Amino acid sequence: MDAATVILVLVIVTALAFDFTNGFHDTGNAMATSIATGALKPKVAVGLSAILNLVGAFLSVEVALTITNAVVDIQDPSGAPRAELLADGGQALLLIILSGLVGGIVWNLFTWLYGLPSSSSHALLGGLVGSTIAGLGFTGVKWTGEGDKLGGVVGKILLPAVLSPVIAIAVAAVGTWLVFRITEGVTERYRQRGFRWGQVGSASLVSLAHGTNDAQKTMGVMTLALIAAGDWTDLSAVPFWVKVTAATAIALGTWIGGWRIIRTLGKGLIEISPAQGMAAESSSAAVILSSSHLGFALSTTHVATGSILGSGVGRRAPVRWNVAGRMVAAWAITLPSAALGGAVTWFVANAIGGALGAIVVFLVLVAFAAWMWARARRAPIGAHNVNDEWEGRPGSSRPADRPTDQVH
Repeated sequence: MDAATVILVLVIVTALAFDFTNGFHDTGNAMATSIATGALKPKVAVGLSAILNLVGAFLSVEVALTITNAVVDIQDPSGAPRAELLADGGQALLLIILSGLVGGIVWNLFTWLYGLPSSSSHALLGGLVGSTIAGLGFTGVKWTGEGDKLGGVVGKILLPAVLSPVIAIAVAAVGTWLVFRITEGVTERYRQRGFRWGQVGSASLVSLAHGTNDAQKTMGVMTLALIAAGDWTDLSAVPFWVKVTAATAIALGTWIGGWRIIRTLGKGLIEISPAQGMAAESSSAAVILSSSHLGFALSTTHVATGSILGSGVGRRAPVRWNVAGRMVAAWAITLPSAALGGAVTWFVANAIGGALGAIVVFLVLVAFAAWMWARARRAPIGAHNVNDEWEGRPGSSRPADRPTDQVH
């Protein structure tokens, strides 16, 4: 087995590992409020979300082959890898992709440990930006769009990161106000039952949309790696086995649960009612599906968090702003942190060289993941305690617990 083949195998395995972390990192976007209000039992919720993510991953591959081309200059307009990166079986491009994936995974695991909902999409693109800068220089990154087109890092990452939570807050606030206004005369028992069923439907829609959107990123990265290595030539299609493995990885990650982030979203921001939960999830689904139709790459994490906050604003409910502040801080440093991880990984792998460099950084990633898992076991969170009361009153400036205990 030559060096290029070894690196390709590591890229495929690492891409699926990223897809797995994407799944458990983002489960809370769809199911946190349904779990918090009791509309769905925790294990039922993550199981349903996993199935819908699996189904959603097969619904579309429309942007899979061009997803990375939006922010880094490693492909030509057709989606084919740049010719100068294809020497020695595409090792140069494969190393950039591998390093970017490692940067994204490291950030996903770190934020999961501290229960911080951050964007997996931004972590992946940030990691690729960092590894591309390390490998090709700053000119290898598309900072802005071409001409009057909105694109690049500014148009595809920074601007949506600012706008998506604001839009979601506004939509959810209005939606929550309308829900309570319309159902004022309905008996409370029937209202609560109806809202819980509404939560199931809206949460399912978010899960389906998440599978459709996020699985494409991994499919695109895997297919690009196969093209770089000369094992795939069709620029308009994704290999079937890539679809199956990417869909399975994100579904398995979702089924694992990501309970620490589910707890933060469901219990840490506001004390949420079924009506607010339904309004938040419906708002998330509306914003995500609308943005997908219009071609905007919004973060499902930013949208879901904004929707939960908006549902509180719509009822003038107290918000734990200290928790929200930590989330916003994590969002702000996701791109540079993942980029730093991607750049450092590239420098280490490139300094060692060849297949050995790729193997070393892969083993370091495995060791880091094992350490993060062991650290998380000190304060385990699962279906049995995800709905425990959150310490610290909503609206209070007093922190709840220490970070490793509070954000679970």
